[in-house]
Amino acid sequence: MRKKLYIFIASVIFAIVLWGSISLSDIFYTNVDVKLTLTNLPTGYTTGSPLPEKILLRVKGQGWRLVSINVGPETEFKVSVDGDSGRHNVNLYDYLESNRWLFSDVEIINIFPDSIRFFVERTMFKKLPVISGLELNYKPGYGLASDIIFKPDSVVVSGPVSLLKNMWHVKTSNISLISLDSRTETEVSLPRLNGFKYSTNLIEITLDIQRIVDQQFDNIPVDVIDIPFNKEVVLLPNKITFNVRGGIEILGKLKPDQFRAYVRYQNLVQDTTGSVTPVLEMPRNVTLQYLKPDRLRYIIKSF
Repeated sequence: MRKKLYIFIASVIFAIVLWGSISLSDIFYTNVDVKLTLTNLPTGYTTGSPLPEKILLRVKGQGWRLVSINVGPETEFKVSVDGDSGRHNVNLYDYLESNRWLFSDVEIINIFPDSIRFFVERTMFKKLPVISGLELNYKPGYGLASDIIFKPDSVVVSGPVSLLKNMWHVKTSNISLISLDSRTETEVSLPRLNGFKYSTNLIEITLDIQRIVDQQFDNIPVDVIDIPFNKEVVLLPNKITFNVRGGIEILGKLKPDQFRAYVRYQNLVQDTTGSVTPVLEMPRNVTLQYLKPDRLRYIIKSF
């Protein structure tokens, strides 16, 4: 019984192979995506023109050949720049012969797009800071407690002069992180831009996620600075209360002497309302929610 089963299975496999061989000998039409590659660029030159990453070929050929194209390693359609800089208007049909080795025994019916335009220019190098392209979503009550840490925090970029000279930072790829409620470390890539290269393509990112809370500080004295030697200023009142918001681990370590409240004498002289808003210097990574009172009356005395 088992022997008959083996014979049956072998027969089915043989039939499938035979049917496939016969079928793949027929002529078929199909679409093939191939990578577009510029070759023979002048040394020290590149292009930042918006070129398609791939082109679409409509091809005709025997089934077995079309299958080998689609399942084989990625193929490239090469366009030679011939060492020339400046503007190029290229008809891709003119490069079919130089790419025939990719599609022997296959007839190319059409190409999309059938032409490309690009500008070849000198390459420059520039060191740029990395900034976030992340989309962050937090669990209720949580948030980013301190600045995002990038490692490295800057990269050396090489690219076309006309584009790179106006770039002042490199933004990471746009990825979303959701339901954040604790310290998070991840890697994110830099975006692929035609004609650009980076000293590193991966950036390590650290997110200091904490529960966000409020804390109030009372009776913080307000100083008057830059007072002339023959003047005296009395503030009414001379102490303030304020509320700040931040990560629970950050606020838990704050002391009143880490804050400084003051007004400048010059601001009093220039004031026409009879009261001024004090300046509050705060530690990093906290935000002011409110100030009481938000304006202080004053009396200026002369000697």
